[in-house]
Amino acid sequence: MITPTRLLRFGLLALTATCSFVSFSARAAESGANATLTLNANKPGPIINRNIYGHFAEHLGRCIYEGIWVGPDSPIPNTRGLRNDVIAALKNLNIPVLRWPGGCFADEYHWKDGIGPRESRPSVFNSHWGGVVENNHFGTHEFMDLCEILGTEPYIAVNVGSGTVKEMMEWIDYLTSDAQTPMANMRRAHGREKAWKVKYLGIGNESWGCGGNMRPEFYADVYRQFNTFAKNFNPDNRLYRIACGSSGEDLNWTEVMMKNAGKQMNGLSLHWYTLPTGNWKTKGSSTEFEEAAWITTLRRTLRMDYLVAEHGKIMDKYDPEKKVGLIVDEWGTWYDVEPGTNPGFLYQQNTMRDAVVAALNFHVFHKYADRVTMANIAQTINVLQAVILTDKEKMLLTPTYHVFEMFKVHQDATSLAVDLKTPDYAYSSEKIPAVSASASRNAAGKIHLSLVNTNPTSPITVTCTLDGAATKTVTGRILTAPAMNSHNTFAAPEAVKPATFTGATLTGNALTITLPAKSVVVLALE
Repeated sequence: MITPTRLLRFGLLALTATCSFVSFSARAAESGANATLTLNANKPGPIINRNIYGHFAEHLGRCIYEGIWVGPDSPIPNTRGLRNDVIAALKNLNIPVLRWPGGCFADEYHWKDGIGPRESRPSVFNSHWGGVVENNHFGTHEFMDLCEILGTEPYIAVNVGSGTVKEMMEWIDYLTSDAQTPMANMRRAHGREKAWKVKYLGIGNESWGCGGNMRPEFYADVYRQFNTFAKNFNPDNRLYRIACGSSGEDLNWTEVMMKNAGKQMNGLSLHWYTLPTGNWKTKGSSTEFEEAAWITTLRRTLRMDYLVAEHGKIMDKYDPEKKVGLIVDEWGTWYDVEPGTNPGFLYQQNTMRDAVVAALNFHVFHKYADRVTMANIAQTINVLQAVILTDKEKMLLTPTYHVFEMFKVHQDATSLAVDLKTPDYAYSSEKIPAVSASASRNAAGKIHLSLVNTNPTSPITVTCTLDGAATKTVTGRILTAPAMNSHNTFAAPEAVKPATFTGATLTGNALTITLPAKSVVVLALE
């Protein structure tokens, strides 16, 4: 998790450049015009890795406890302590990968505290998040149980900041070995005979900040050391090793890491959060905002395009074959906490603005699908740009959840070339592209086109030419809302939800699409 002190060092509080991102080969048109789009089905691009739709669950606030874990004795319906309503909702997203236990928490987490009988597990102080006591009732077995129920890949972040190489080795052994080793036998003694499958291993988190305040040169050596001992204890379990990457704009970190450790890694992470104000002391409200904050938030989130491109160029220099994936394992909006809540719990509401932010970021990840192989929204439940919020026995799905659900059709699909000419959406001195678009073809041959209208007050018409696609029918879904700050509450949990979209008309190979203001649309072309 990025901390304000470290971000200040890299000057992220004064982003002023207007982002020029539009999907694929898009070019801006004159303001006030409609948008035109050519979808070329004969120009396939890279596969959109399903892991781009990954999640992040940290021991932070009410993400784990009350969000995912209620305990087997809870009156809230659960399966072995995992709350059933949350499991059902997450299953519906086809979550491909889940990162755990942190975040900053990972670098003070000692995994042996979280195994064995729960009543015997030691309680520890969570120094990063809220100053609360962590009882370690949710540990390795509980997390792996969750992943198996969800059918998701675990992404384990190991403790580099305050841990040891031996501790990491033993955890990998405990998780993945089927041999008669002390760690594998300890796992068996705790009720798990068969080894788990664990592919993704994060070696350090934000080592430039809460993970140790390291210089890149120092961390590169530490990474090489830990990586040496990240053994494949099971021939059927090959680790994919992810190195700690940059805090947003710090291109030098990527340069040093790729130069000194690029050949020892499978992935390199990147963290980038969207703040409406760019000021960590006053980030702005999640629900009480005007149009000026709307456009500033979207412009700042589109900075992701620049960051992925620039870090990607450095990675290309050392890895032209793109063997090392760019792993955006923390991204999303970050506002001031909801009034009356623990400031260390990072609990915030989630509006139509967040839905648009999510869709725009997905389009960026699609655009660079040859390099971006995973992304993990921060965070899954009750923290930052969450997809689910809970209040005791109550649960609701946020607008961001609905974008994940609508966009799951892009998972593992082949990206298709999109040439978009869009006018700008402008407000005061700010401007961004009015329309964003991305397209893909799934294994069954169905084409999906996702679009975003960033303008919160005006609809826009997109005239689309379908080149190489023999399309006979068009169906679609839309997510929009009456107001920029429309959101779901426990009193009205379905105020913002997807609906059938009827604003697309097909005539031959021409498609006319009317996008309402502040909308996210996904079309299926068959």
